[in-house]
Amino acid sequence: MSVAEKTRKKAGGLGETVSVIVQALLLALVIRTFLFQPFSIPSGSMRPTLLEGDYLFVTKWAYGYSRHSLPFSPNIFSGRIWGGEPERGEVVVFKYPPNPSLDYIKRVIGLPGDRIQMRGGQLYINGAPVQREKVGQIEDPDVTEMDRPVDVYRETLPNGVSYDTLDLSPNGIGDDTREFIVPEGHYFMMGDNRDNSTDSRFAVGFVPYENLVGRANIIFFSIAGGASPLEIWKWPTEMRPTRLFNFVN
Repeated sequence: MSVAEKTRKKAGGLGETVSVIVQALLLALVIRTFLFQPFSIPSGSMRPTLLEGDYLFVTKWAYGYSRHSLPFSPNIFSGRIWGGEPERGEVVVFKYPPNPSLDYIKRVIGLPGDRIQMRGGQLYINGAPVQREKVGQIEDPDVTEMDRPVDVYRETLPNGVSYDTLDLSPNGIGDDTREFIVPEGHYFMMGDNRDNSTDSRFAVGFVPYENLVGRANIIFFSIAGGASPLEIWKWPTEMRPTRLFNFVN
């Protein structure tokens, strides 16, 4: 084989490799933008439903697409395409209104036009108390971040969606609030860890429809102790096998 033929063969092989890489990257971009986006839980605001170290898939098509569906949220259009509205009680990833470069995850509590208030730790929607019952205590620090038993209450929203919330303190700063009236085109979000959640009661405020990224769908991996999924040697002691492939409710 001549030198020229060897050069052409190397160039062809390199070009084919580059083509495969580009196609793989484009496929990954399409999947991330239009289908599923992986998301890791960065804080304890959604305990006991979601724990730090949970890795989940977010369904991108659930609410249609906005500029926030794209990487880096380019300001190329406004509103939503093929929009679908979230239902009360769904767990949603959204862009933090004061700083859209940050992703937050909370539960949809208030829909446009709703009146939301907390009174003595009790959630009220449109003047009516949401059904709330104490279901026990959790003594696992991996779930509660506390070295003591923590009360657990189950809330059932008007549409029948039920979930557990933590009550770290009987007189938390968010247990009594003013009445919030949710504007049109916005949603009121709250964390299930009611005494340790920065949500619509505080700095987050009302979340615009455009800021919704997608619906939390399924936990595909979970590891405790602040470990990285890449630290395979920690899997035997830190991985939470009972949480794998659980649907987010």
